[in-house]
Amino acid sequence: MRKSTFILPGLFVLAIAAYSSLFVVDERQKALVLQFGRVVQVKEDPGLGFKIPLIQEVVYYDDRIRSIDVQPVRVIPSDNRVLEVDSFARYRITDPVRFRERVGVGGEAAADARLAPILSSATLTVLGEVESDAILSADRAELMDRIRDAAIETAEGFGVTIVDVRLRRTDLPDANKIATFQRMISERRQEAADLRARGREASQRIRSAADRAVREIVSAAERQAQVIRGQADARAAAIYAAAYGTDEEFFSFYESLLRYRQALANGNTRILTSPDGEFFAYLQSVNGGIEGGLPAPSVDPDAVPSIDDLLAGLPEYDSAGDAMDAVLDEVAPIPEIGAPPGFEDDVLETDPATVVDDLMDGGTGMPEPEDPPAGDDDAATDQD
Repeated sequence: MRKSTFILPGLFVLAIAAYSSLFVVDERQKALVLQFGRVVQVKEDPGLGFKIPLIQEVVYYDDRIRSIDVQPVRVIPSDNRVLEVDSFARYRITDPVRFRERVGVGGEAAADARLAPILSSATLTVLGEVESDAILSADRAELMDRIRDAAIETAEGFGVTIVDVRLRRTDLPDANKIATFQRMISERRQEAADLRARGREASQRIRSAADRAVREIVSAAERQAQVIRGQADARAAAIYAAAYGTDEEFFSFYESLLRYRQALANGNTRILTSPDGEFFAYLQSVNGGIEGGLPAPSVDPDAVPSIDDLLAGLPEYDSAGDAMDAVLDEVAPIPEIGAPPGFEDDVLETDPATVVDDLMDGGTGMPEPEDPPAGDDDAATDQD
């Protein structure tokens, strides 16, 4: 009875001691066995471990890749444009003994607080050496690798290895956003004004060329019309002269009657002239002041062709247009009226899209004049 009284408590104490001396290391953890704060054993492989109860203790650290958020920092690149950079990093505890010595009892939380300034300093150093455009371009991945390499050397003193550094967001400070947007708007407006000015210049050139062509065409047409009118008047005068030249005295008498009709048309006309003037020659005398009376016709009346005979000798036309074409065929040839040389090819057939593209490239918007063929100068010399 007495033996059982001591055996049962002893077995219980031994069971508690055996349980206290065992510890389990998960595959996601690393363990340190501490004795009075000093590391006496490192357990990195998963499984069971042993320690001295009440004297030794076990501290576990995460063996997985951890993530740390870095506070946004203001970076001033080489082009002096202030940027706010928000980043994060991933690290892993590779040396738990050194990690314990440098970080202390704070563990992973203390490590995050110690690593954040290191990452911020590396970000400022690397991004301060490049321009802001490089931070926002495809070189961003290379810059993140440089930040990681710069932070690895310092982080190794804490027993950790920086696996990766990423820039989450790169933005302008709120105070600079409005000014930046206004500058962008001003640049776009200036560019639009420049394009409009070049467009107006090209439009003015086209209008000037078109106006010049219009003036030349109208001038040539008026010159051609004057030539046609002059030739028509000359032919009409020749016809009149041929008609009235048959009897000059009768022509003079007929012209005087026409002048009387014009002068005395309104019935209340006063004429101040000498009574002996030529104007009243046929009013003062039947024979017009010619002794012996009017001369006899110089042509035989029977020899004068009748109206029917004159009409029968004229060609017949189907329309007035055909008659005009026949008259124009008899006059001197008139050169064909056309646009100035190169106007149709250079101006009328110019593609508007080509003009706009040329203006965007800094051009004038007008097609370049083509060099004449090599044989044109010789041909012109021969014609001269």
